[in-house]
Amino acid sequence: MIDSPRCVIPDAKTPKQYQAFRISPSDSNRLAIVFDPTTDDISFTFCVEIFDLGGKTPPNRHQFAAEMFFILKGEGLATCDGKTVKIQAGDSILVPATGTHVIENTGSTRLYALTVMVPNEDFAELIRRGVPVELDEEDMAVLCRSDALVRC
Repeated sequence: MIDSPRCVIPDAKTPKQYQAFRISPSDSNRLAIVFDPTTDDISFTFCVEIFDLGGKTPPNRHQFAAEMFFILKGEGLATCDGKTVKIQAGDSILVPATGTHVIENTGSTRLYALTVMVPNEDFAELIRRGVPVELDEEDMAVLCRSDALVRC
C-alpha cells in the first residue's frame, strides 16, 4: 500500500486577524504578522511592513536568513551594503544573508511591503516582543484591496 500524502487544511487569515507591532516604541515602521513559526507550522516569517511618512528600518542584517520585500504601495529607497535603488509598487527586493540593509519611505503616502524572511532566524519572536499596535482604516484599505471582489 502506498502512503497517502498528509492532507493539510490551509491556514487562511484575513487582515482583521493580523497582529501588528512596532519592534521599538520609537520605530517609524510597523509589522503586521500574517504567518510565522510561533503560531503556524512553518520555518519562515511572512508579514506586511508598513512605513509611515519618512519611516525607515534601522540598518540591520541577518546571519543566515534571506529577506524579500514586495512593494504593494508607495515609493522609497532600498539600500544594501551601500548600494541604493529606488523602489515603488510592484518592485521586489531580495536581501541576501549578511547584507546590511535599510528600507526607507521617501514618498508622499505610507509605504507597504510584503516581507518574507527565510528561515525565520527569530524574526517573528523579535516582532512579537515589540509594542502591539492597531491597523487603521488606511492600512485596512490597502490590505483589503479596494478592487477585490470580496471585501474583508
